[in-house]
Amino acid sequence: MPSAGTTTRRAVQLAALLTMLVLFAAQLAAALVPHAPLLITASAAGLALDLHLQHRDPGLVAVLGKIRFDVMVRQLLRDMLVLVGLLRLHGDASLRGYAPVFVGLALFYAAHLACQITAILVRRSRTLPFLTRNIDASGLHLTVAPPRLLARQHGRRLLRFAVPATTGLLVTIGTDEELWAVAGVGTAFALALAGTVHLAGWLLPGRRVAGEQQALEWLDGWLADYRPTVGMYFSGGTTSAYQANMWLSTLAALDGRPIIVLRERFMMQKIEATDVPIVCIPKVVHLMALEKSSLKAVLHPANSGKTSQVLRMPSIKHAFINHGESDKLSSCNPYAKAYDEVWVAGPAARERYRLADIGVEDKDVVEVGRPQLAPIQPHKPGAAGDDAYTTVLYAPTWEGWDGNPGNTSVMLAGENIVRALLADPAVRLLYKPHPMTGSVDPRAGRADQRIQAMIREANAARSGPRPGPEAAAELARRTTELDRLTTSAFRDSADEIERMLLQTTPEKGRAATVEAATAAWEAAYWASLPEWEHQIITAARPALYSCFNQSDLLVSDVSSVVSDYLISEKPYAVANTSGMDEEEFKATFPTVSAATILTPEADGVAELLAAVRDPERDELATARRELKVQLLGPSEPPSLVRFNAAALALAAKADARRARMDAARSSEASEIPPPRLGVAEEAEAPSVAVPEPAVPDTPDQQQRRAAAQGG
Repeated sequence: MPSAGTTTRRAVQLAALLTMLVLFAAQLAAALVPHAPLLITASAAGLALDLHLQHRDPGLVAVLGKIRFDVMVRQLLRDMLVLVGLLRLHGDASLRGYAPVFVGLALFYAAHLACQITAILVRRSRTLPFLTRNIDASGLHLTVAPPRLLARQHGRRLLRFAVPATTGLLVTIGTDEELWAVAGVGTAFALALAGTVHLAGWLLPGRRVAGEQQALEWLDGWLADYRPTVGMYFSGGTTSAYQANMWLSTLAALDGRPIIVLRERFMMQKIEATDVPIVCIPKVVHLMALEKSSLKAVLHPANSGKTSQVLRMPSIKHAFINHGESDKLSSCNPYAKAYDEVWVAGPAARERYRLADIGVEDKDVVEVGRPQLAPIQPHKPGAAGDDAYTTVLYAPTWEGWDGNPGNTSVMLAGENIVRALLADPAVRLLYKPHPMTGSVDPRAGRADQRIQAMIREANAARSGPRPGPEAAAELARRTTELDRLTTSAFRDSADEIERMLLQTTPEKGRAATVEAATAAWEAAYWASLPEWEHQIITAARPALYSCFNQSDLLVSDVSSVVSDYLISEKPYAVANTSGMDEEEFKATFPTVSAATILTPEADGVAELLAAVRDPERDELATARRELKVQLLGPSEPPSLVRFNAAALALAAKADARRARMDAARSSEASEIPPPRLGVAEEAEAPSVAVPEPAVPDTPDQQQRRAAAQGG
């Protein structure tokens, strides 16, 4: 069943739609009767409602557009009904007297259409075949964007510019003074015309950005100057940016000249602050510019439908680094054999690929650790018992694509787990579901909503001291500072080109500044919350690793979350919703071998909490330390050192292949015979005596030659 928020939103949309239809019906009736007060009221209310929907409910506006009842049709119908009412009220004989009004209204709509055509031309002229960040793109003649109202908000522009016309017509209906209608329509026409002229200025040579061919030549030149050596390639949906963001600091720390290659335009602003140059190349035909560059190695944190397009480049070596490792089948996808190498955290993943038998050879698996886990703080034994509350992080994964009910505990065990945790008065629960929960199976989304409702109800029954106003003020200050530093701080009218203009060169050390600001924000965030209050965390901030550091215990599913959490060596529990018994479950999924296994009924939660609070009852501490090495590799050399060494080795393989190909081409060129001369060239060529080919003598000829020599 839909959530309460969804139900309320649909009810509001239905009420707005019914109100709009009632107002149009009232307009029609008032125009035909005619009835001036009703016509004025219904027309003004209809325009006000349409303006409100444009700002507050674009979803309903989009639905109306799909059924061909878009804003142009609605406003034109509204004006026509007003004109009908005007003529009915003042007599058909006044038709000639209102001719300037009719002509002005026609000119207004013509100017609006001209403005819309100009907007389309401007948007096309400001669409480059690629986008950049952290790159000096001044050679592309980047300029600021035109006003969003003129360039991209067709509906709002029409309605706002129509306000003077509708107002003038309604005043004329009420006063019988034609001047108001003429003035209103004239003002609307002037606004539309002025908007068109102003917008057309972006089509002038001085404001036009580089054309497609010029831009592609510029990209080739920049790649030749920058000479990238290692890149990260990423393609995905709106909620998948975290898969790339977790690798930003690692990529920036590599030797050489790194680059990030994206495929979706919207992803440019989803990537967090980094000093690494970013290029978004949506079309595959333009992607081939990378093959002509010095790029040697490309790292892939995720598989996507567009990955095959870059794998076609034989001059570049490719490594699959994944965005997390778990025992799920998705961590051993057969697609991995398409890469030159598969980089994993530790020996467990190497063994996982061997057992999966999907075509990935052991020689192509490289253990590099998990360098991005550095922010996770180590376990302090007994810390949970020292605090008034035991902080439990419940971070279930999503339902996945294969429909396996054991992928996520949300549907089968989530409510039982949360109920058992909330029953302990000394527990503080942090609930952070996977951002894709409910995206495939609506039942997971509904279970997630019920869990959140349970937590809110539990908070309502709790009380305790709250931080003072200075904590909230500090959080607000840190939020403002972090927002200023992040890529989302643009004016509303900024388009892709203007964002490129503002992101041409990052401030030196900006990524480190953002990292420090994020840490300060997280500290202020946790300090602003009551220590007894359960938290529902669904926003991007605070990040999962920050929640790791706040928790004493993790409850999750078979996912990369438990592998990453092991770096802290803190206790963790895994929900078994697979239908297997505990022994088979642990044998099938090695990452849970050091975990407390919870049944779908959440049996054993009380004993688990007791073990967390008393280190002497923690019988799995040694198993966690051993499993940590098995999953994440040794502590020495550091993971970042191993990762960097793997990147250099992969680049060296690309260099070796290029050298072999150059040598092969040189060898082939030396074996090619000289070209045959043409008739004219043969006539001009100097005469060269060519000996006749030797022919063996017959026996008789041999005897005669011997006799002659003897004589």
